[in-house]
Amino acid sequence: MDQIERLAGLLVEFYERFSSWEQGVVKETGITLPQMHTLEILGAAGQLRMKELAEKMGITTGALTVMVDRLVRAGLVARQPNQEDRRSIRVALTPEGEKYFQEHHQLHHQLTHELASALEPEELTALLAIIPKLNASF
Repeated sequence: MDQIERLAGLLVEFYERFSSWEQGVVKETGITLPQMHTLEILGAAGQLRMKELAEKMGITTGALTVMVDRLVRAGLVARQPNQEDRRSIRVALTPEGEKYFQEHHQLHHQLTHELASALEPEELTALLAIIPKLNASF
């Protein structure tokens, strides 16, 4: 097996394990994984225009509108007029949405700590240099 094939297998395995972990964590919240990712992005970035949020999520504004409608009904996000551009709407977390974000963010932090503790310090340093390069490839 060559290195590229081995890397492909390892990436798929990591993705599957991480996805399974995410599904298990989100399952208890009563919202979907894409909805939680929406809350995560808003929690990290603050309020965003719908177009900006759709771009960060890699989905269309139409698909985002449906998701945001559901999150508004659940009381987790709110639409707000954009003071700088009256033609656009900004989306922000409500206090309840902030609570979901903080809880999920803490779980991510715990998992990251567990994963990092399995690495030697120089391996962690290397990983921190490699992941941004991989992310930039997308």
